[in-house]
Amino acid sequence: MPADFQRWVIDEFRANGGRVGGPFAGARLLLLTTTGARSGAPHAVPLAYLPDGERFLVIGSAGGSPRHPDWFRNLVANPQVIVEDRVFVTDAKAVVLQGEERDRAFARAVETDPGWAEYEARSGRALPVVALYPQPGPPRFAGEPVSTGTALTRIHDAFRRELALIRAEVAAAGPTVGAQLRVNCLTLCAGLHNHHVGEDGAIFPMLAERRPDLAPTLDRLRAEHGRIAALVDDLQEVLAGPADPARLRDEVDRLTEELEAHLAREEADLVAALDAALG
Repeated sequence: MPADFQRWVIDEFRANGGRVGGPFAGARLLLLTTTGARSGAPHAVPLAYLPDGERFLVIGSAGGSPRHPDWFRNLVANPQVIVEDRVFVTDAKAVVLQGEERDRAFARAVETDPGWAEYEARSGRALPVVALYPQPGPPRFAGEPVSTGTALTRIHDAFRRELALIRAEVAAAGPTVGAQLRVNCLTLCAGLHNHHVGEDGAIFPMLAERRPDLAPTLDRLRAEHGRIAALVDDLQEVLAGPADPARLRDEVDRLTEELEAHLAREEADLVAALDAALG
């Protein structure tokens, strides 16, 4: 990727909450910052990634070059990296996958996009697959400081975009349900669960204490969390069984309809209250 185009992608990513146009429109992208193996200076690069539970997977394709990309050589020398996704900036540890684990992950990538196999064939090398493990610590939001209400909306927007990507992937799946598509859905399910547990256990009790008048609203939103959890359970049941693209599509559509309505109501009901309570 030419340096000037890479700079444009990075600037576009940071200015638009992870949205990038051109050839990367609709892609899952993150920014990876490594430390130069020789210079010791930070280097940021935009990369396509594969969801994989609580970690991100990236592939050192270098566009099919016979040499590993600079960012890969950097993280081999220093595996402490920084990951920027659509919402958060996270310290992470990079681990180069080996053996069967690498091969399974790469096969999932190829199943999703045969272009990875083309890059590998062109390069004449086994493309490295790297897992990026977020490290414990308080969340840091990407970009300029934002209010609590705006942060909530950004998190919601990330769920909306991921749902849209998954719906498109399900529609394109044909008669099969690929392994990476299953992982994408399960990663979304885990993210929703963690988000709602955090709201029920921390955000909602804080608001209830400071705004007793919101009690009926919070009760309704908690009930919606329960309905969404049931839909997530139904989706996980489909993913655990034999491939059934039609049923998977139906479950994803049901979850999307319920979740998008819930996110809109939560924003309408709570953003102003969160900003007043926490800034």
